[in-house]
Amino acid sequence: MAEEVFMEIPQVEQMSKSFKSFGDVLDGVAKAMEAISAALKASAWLSLGATYAAAMYIDRIQPNVKKAGDKMRELSGDLTSAIAAYRDGDYSGSRRFC
Repeated sequence: MAEEVFMEIPQVEQMSKSFKSFGDVLDGVAKAMEAISAALKASAWLSLGATYAAAMYIDRIQPNVKKAGDKMRELSGDLTSAIAAYRDGDYSGSRRFC
C-alpha cells in the first residue's frame, strides 16, 4: 500500500532559503576567523606567544565552521531538488531523506 506524499512547497522553499542564508553566514564567520587567526599570529611576537595560543584555538574551530556552512548549503540544494522532484512527480530520489 502506497502512502500519500504531501509537501507544503512555500514552507519548504523558505527552509531551503534559510539553510542557504545560514550557510553563507557561517562561511563569512569562517573567513573572519581566518583573518583573526592571521592577525593574532602576526602579533604573537609582541605578546611573547600568548596570542599564538588563541590563534591555534581559532585554527582548530574554523574548519568545523566551514564544514557546517558547506553542509547547510548542501541541504539547501537537496531541498530545492526535492521540491522540483515533487512538482514533476519524480519519486526516484525520494530515498535521499530517509
